[in-house]
Amino acid sequence: MKILALDASTEALSVALVDSASAREFEHFEIAPQAHAQRLLPSAQALLERATMQLADLDGFAFGRGPGAFTGLRIAAGLVQGLAAGVDKPVAPISTLAALAARCQGYETVDRVRVVQDARMGEVYTCDFRRGGDAPVPLGDERVIRPEDLDARQETADCTRAGNGWAVVAAARSVDPATLAPLETWPHALDIARLAIPVLARSEGVAAAEALPVYVRDDVARKPGGGR
Repeated sequence: MKILALDASTEALSVALVDSASAREFEHFEIAPQAHAQRLLPSAQALLERATMQLADLDGFAFGRGPGAFTGLRIAAGLVQGLAAGVDKPVAPISTLAALAARCQGYETVDRVRVVQDARMGEVYTCDFRRGGDAPVPLGDERVIRPEDLDARQETADCTRAGNGWAVVAAARSVDPATLAPLETWPHALDIARLAIPVLARSEGVAAAEALPVYVRDDVARKPGGGR
């Protein structure tokens, strides 16, 4: 299966191309705040050229559907919608938190992962995952909460930290950020593409027009601590 994946949910810009049949994987990853709109498509085209593929050769697309930066999520969703509609291929929207958990679970010793992403506005996105078959299994809903409301008692020795929000949590707990250092910080399009393979293989992708971001925070304009 050939899949092109995009992620613009954080300051990182990531594009990946996976050809599972021939075990080929290509990825472009860089920290490029506010450059997603300009660089995502050229990066995708460069990967296709490296793999000597055309968009019509793909079996589907994937993107980091959120939670994450609102502008970045809209950019990635819009680009994927356009690309997928142009060649009439399905799309797999993949959780950015699950992608981070999957990246950590690439290490054999990692089973349980707590992902915490900076949500700005004095809040964090979070979800816990355990190792699953095709994908990490969420141990609850993806949430947006105040960092001081994150229950530290659940961060036992077998809990691996991931995400760019742990410095925010450390500040809320008044502890040294080094004591809460994550194993992995950024979601990667390569993990998003890998997670999309079984989704598209089961014909569970969505039409281009239905490839929408998931913000988790339901009101972008509300003040922190306000009603959900």
